Amino acid sequence: MAEPVPIIGATGALGFGLALRLAHAGVPVVIGSRRPDAAAEACDRLRMQVPEADVRGAHNSEAAAAAKLVVLSVPFRAQSENLTNLKEVLKPGQVLLDATVPLAAAVSGKATRLLGVPQGSAAEQAQEMVRDGVTVVSAFHTISAALLGDLGHDLDEDILVTGDDLDAKRLVADLVRLIPGLRPIDCGKLETARLVEGLTPLLISVNSRHRTHAGIRFTNLGEPRW
Repeated sequence: MAEPVPIIGATGALGFGLALRLAHAGVPVVIGSRRPDAAAEACDRLRMQVPEADVRGAHNSEAAAAAKLVVLSVPFRAQSENLTNLKEVLKPGQVLLDATVPLAAAVSGKATRLLGVPQGSAAEQAQEMVRDGVTVVSAFHTISAALLGDLGHDLDEDILVTGDDLDAKRLVADLVRLIPGLRPIDCGKLETARLVEGLTPLLISVNSRHRTHAGIRFTNLGEPRW
């Protein structure tokens, strides 16, 4: 993938872990933030682990304009604000990979509870908020941010991908494959994101009880169809 991968919210745990893994795989990364100093600090942290990383920080609006595929990895409470600010930035033809989960923790509730979203899911809310021609694909809801951020851990799990445009999903699948140990699985239309997002609080509950970082792996699937 010659283009850089802009990650809005890469100062957070999941976004930073994704940026770290991609940079370690030799992929150029743009870390987006509302605060340039926070983006610069995240770049410095990343280079401490991957000195040869091709990474730079940028304001969210600059980062979002840097490539066809843009990753949004922010808490649910910040999704709407970020998408409102980016509405005039994201252009028709771009793909927004949304990793948002509407956890109750966003409103001082429990992380093991899912908030109701009128559109059905955070991903569907995102699709409603972006301008026409911008395609939303949902992914990265079931992987541990802690494991993504630990380069000493070998990943071995599936990444569930949903979306209404097959070419956009294939673009996201190509991104997933750049990270060793991750296998992208086409899980259907974007409306299926409401089911996938619901797996996050389930995994949080399981992992809390068993003190681990379990993910998702489909059995008896063979080579996934794309």
